[in-house]
Amino acid sequence: MQLLDHVSIGVPDLDIARRFYDAIMSALGAAKVYDLPHALGYGERCTPQDCASTYLAVYLDRGVIGDNKRHWCFKAVSRAQVDAFNAAGLAAGGSSDGPPGLRSDYHAGYYAAFLLDPVGNRVEAVCHLVV
Repeated sequence: MQLLDHVSIGVPDLDIARRFYDAIMSALGAAKVYDLPHALGYGERCTPQDCASTYLAVYLDRGVIGDNKRHWCFKAVSRAQVDAFNAAGLAAGGSSDGPPGLRSDYHAGYYAAFLLDPVGNRVEAVCHLVV
């Protein structure tokens, strides 16, 4: 079961966010589906013929991003894709919030990396495969 249809992340500056989200979404194989003055979109929206898709919207939001435990986790198809997500995010202005590696306290195959986007939003990529 795919639980989420779509998620939205607010950022105070789309020009800064664009470079970061373009990089990490590309590393995860998610296509950019729109680039508007007030929002960016990645992935695929559901249709009556495809209800399993999901997408991410990154919206212009001038609100303060404070410290919190909220984060968005994206599925990766391989550990190499998690590594690519991490490298792309760091190269595009993000910072590490947990390097790629196994998190066996979740389960034996939980391989993830955590990043902070350039404005402080926490994002994660995870591969659940045991290799």
